[in-house]
Amino acid sequence: MSRSERLLDLIQTLRRHRRPVSGQVLAGELGISIRTLYRDIATLQGQGAPIEGEAGLGYVLKPGFVLPPLMFNEDEVDAIILGLRFVSQRGDDELARAAANVLAKIAAVLPPDMGDAAATSGLLAGPSASREAGTLATIRRAIRAEQKLRLSYTDKKGRATKRVVWPVLVGFFDTAEMLGAWCETRSDFRHFRLDRIAFAEPTGERMPKRHRILLAEWRHAQDLTDLM
Repeated sequence: MSRSERLLDLIQTLRRHRRPVSGQVLAGELGISIRTLYRDIATLQGQGAPIEGEAGLGYVLKPGFVLPPLMFNEDEVDAIILGLRFVSQRGDDELARAAANVLAKIAAVLPPDMGDAAATSGLLAGPSASREAGTLATIRRAIRAEQKLRLSYTDKKGRATKRVVWPVLVGFFDTAEMLGAWCETRSDFRHFRLDRIAFAEPTGERMPKRHRILLAEWRHAQDLTDLM
């Protein structure tokens, strides 16, 4: 690996960590010595990268730092293609179109020897057992607008209920998609299968808390504070 590639890898590694991370952890992830890591951090800082911290305390990359366009290696291209194919199969219509557009943009800038990577990739993503595209689109818009949702929901015992929830996130699993939300009826976080939601509509009311705060509280409640 060239030094320039190593420096780019260091930037990318720092971007994955939202909190200060020790030099020992960074060196381990990059497969380099701690002395090399300290030299590389000093080099990047000297070139203007906003890396804060010091040995013994950890390092963090300040938000807003933008790298110049990067070239993807084969593994990164595979990861992108698989992720976009998953989105096209499990997302709503708008997400599926967005995934196709992103894949076309990436294919346009790949070098000639990788230009047909999408067409020849051996990685596929299968569809969901039950597609709830309309419900998913409604939930995504509500999350983005930080609005409450009114749900008509059938629980696992077949009981129909009405709920007003503050949507937090949607999780995609092998056999179902789940909405994680704060439920006003239960005064707690609850999880709702999308295929059991008869309808979901925005109430027109803003959630009392910002989405980022709700997401942090949900992670804490699920003991998932390190979830990306």
